[in-house]
Amino acid sequence: MVTIEFLGPIQKAPLTLEAASLREVAEALKNDTEMGQWLDSCAVAVNDALVASLDTPLKNGDKVSLLPPVCGG
Repeated sequence: MVTIEFLGPIQKAPLTLEAASLREVAEALKNDTEMGQWLDSCAVAVNDALVASLDTPLKNGDKVSLLPPVCGG
């Protein structure tokens, strides 16, 4: 099981999933209508390290964080 956390303005409680890669997490989240607007624009971190590939493998206990873009000035 991996834990998915949603940061910033994404108003969603953390969830846990069985997933062997980020691709599997993305597929699961695409079925969530609330997440549709965020998936294409979020950065993703696994265990607090930014990653770029959906082929990133996951193991039991990993934490996946979705980080939406933030405006600043």
